Amino acid sequence: MSKKDVLDLSSPIFITGIGTDVGKTVVSAILCQWLQANYWKPIQSGDPDGGDSKTLKNLVSHSSFEIFKEAYTFDAPLSPHAAAKLEGKKIEVDSIIPPESKNPIIIEGAGGLLVPLNYQNETICDLIIHFNAQAIVVVKEYLGNINHSFLTISHLEKKNIKIAGLVFVGEELPHTWDIIAKMTGLPLLFRVPIFKELNKDTIVNFVKEIDQK
Repeated sequence: MSKKDVLDLSSPIFITGIGTDVGKTVVSAILCQWLQANYWKPIQSGDPDGGDSKTLKNLVSHSSFEIFKEAYTFDAPLSPHAAAKLEGKKIEVDSIIPPESKNPIIIEGAGGLLVPLNYQNETICDLIIHFNAQAIVVVKEYLGNINHSFLTISHLEKKNIKIAGLVFVGEELPHTWDIIAKMTGLPLLFRVPIFKELNKDTIVNFVKEIDQK
């Protein structure tokens, strides 16, 4: 069975992580190239010059690739609820409508699963539920990632969100993946190194390696 077979390409795929700055954007680019998918980041905080959508434009090269406009963008590099408050705005989950996409769609979250979106206790997790999406969890390799992984996975399961698989980022730590696999039963889709150079060729060549394994 191909690793792609664990993914339901008829429903949105939401990329969340065990924390912030764990590699979600690079993983999103790899998935867009691998699955011939489109990309959407509903909420972008910080980097008003294009944000993660600009990064994806520079990394994904399949011929039908499309990037959809964010629902909310904020200048301050803060949690969405705080960035919105600074600008006198409010994020409303129910108002965020996924774009129509002919290709599979990769949706990238902001930060980790329980990052607050507003002061009504809505979080990134509520976005996943709102979109009726499956989740891929990005796990960066660092001391403490096992606990952070289990907390994220446990909350997704509590909310009855389908977890399609895990992606690890960085140099492998001893006895990390094996214990997470044993205790969760979730598949490892692929492992992403820290690339010395990051461009469209990097992503294309990495996708070829996934298909060969």
